[in-house]
Amino acid sequence: MKEFEKNINGSGLRIGIVQSRFNDDVCEGLLGACRSRLVQQGVREDDITLATVPGALEIALVLQRMAQSGKFDALIALGAVIRGDTYHFEVVSNESARCVGEVQLHTGVPIANAILTTDTDEQAIARMHVKGSEAALVAIEMVNLLRGLT
Repeated sequence: MKEFEKNINGSGLRIGIVQSRFNDDVCEGLLGACRSRLVQQGVREDDITLATVPGALEIALVLQRMAQSGKFDALIALGAVIRGDTYHFEVVSNESARCVGEVQLHTGVPIANAILTTDTDEQAIARMHVKGSEAALVAIEMVNLLRGLT
């Protein structure tokens, strides 16, 4: 049986990040952890591109444009949707996740989805560093896996 080994070497990879500015403190925490992990895994600073958008619902459109450009090996979505007192939380959470998944499947460019969906600010703050770092590893691993499959 042939098995593909996990490969988290980011050397030579070009990574695009789309970050929401809504819930800015959490999103900046996600970005810091993500960027740090990418560099730690060998991705050069010059090979990381950041685009910011107003909120989580705008992330997918920019991911799509970046994926279609052919300039990126993988993309990362960073955002935070924190439950409020209205149904809006469910709409934004569900739609942002669905749209990110659709972009990935339609373009073939791997996307690590690190759009947090939490009940409280405290939960988001507690998860931002881990989730940001994990997103970097997911993006790198998926590029390397897909390359090994072809």
